[in-house]
Amino acid sequence: MSSGAGNAKITWLAPIIEQSWRFNLAGLSEDVVWRESIAPLVSDLSVNLRDMWHYGVTEMINNAIDHSGGAVLDVHFSRTALDVEIWINDDGEGIFHHIQRLGKLYYPREAILELAKGKFTTDPANHSGEGIFFTSRVFDSFRIMSRNLHFSHNAEQQDWLIDGEEDIPGTRVILKQANDSQRTLNSVYMQFTEPDEFTFSKTIVPVRLARHEGEKLVSRSQAKRLVSRFEKFKTVVLDFAGVEEIGQAFADEIFRVFASSHPEVELIPLHATMEVQQMIVRALAVR
Repeated sequence: MSSGAGNAKITWLAPIIEQSWRFNLAGLSEDVVWRESIAPLVSDLSVNLRDMWHYGVTEMINNAIDHSGGAVLDVHFSRTALDVEIWINDDGEGIFHHIQRLGKLYYPREAILELAKGKFTTDPANHSGEGIFFTSRVFDSFRIMSRNLHFSHNAEQQDWLIDGEEDIPGTRVILKQANDSQRTLNSVYMQFTEPDEFTFSKTIVPVRLARHEGEKLVSRSQAKRLVSRFEKFKTVVLDFAGVEEIGQAFADEIFRVFASSHPEVELIPLHATMEVQQMIVRALAVR
């Protein structure tokens, strides 16, 4: 299929299977949605792919059931010769504003940073906070869109934040996976566990998500928001991709103050520029 003409022409594969469903969230069971609606449409894929789709779809639908506060869930399935894409939409409060409200965060954007860290839940008695983190890393493409905020993770890129022009009510989750993907659930889990352990003990945090509207990372308050809940992990990889420089107070709060009070947490900087490295070395020298 294609649209446009000349250099503006866009081509995409026509779906060989396309189907949509609407469910009432009250009394809905995610395993029933999977078993009766989705599973038959991916039954010919590899066991690994079926396992990933089972995991991701049920996790995201369960989140809508337990947390959205909405009344209706819409699910859209589209399969081409190359991949499968599933949209899961609820009409609730919206995930980022829900996390902001219950997590007492200043901006809804801060919810995206918390989701990127992992182990964040507004209902610790019933949820571990691992579902979105691992689902976002299992698929080739993962997106959450709510109101004017979009959170995306691409297997070939990193986490990133978009301020979208479209105001999307509720929460929309989009999962996409190639039909020949060799990724497995276990391979993703192993990236974030210690050797010989099966607990979620390591995380990779995109430091640039701590910025608000292009501001520079210079203050202790910014650093405190970034390191919040780091103590839940044994290893935290701080990915400085997209961050050209940081301030002395920001570096000091992370690599001296937090590190000194939490020696059990290993902090590993990644993709740091020379300017960022210099600030880190300066903070470490004070220790």
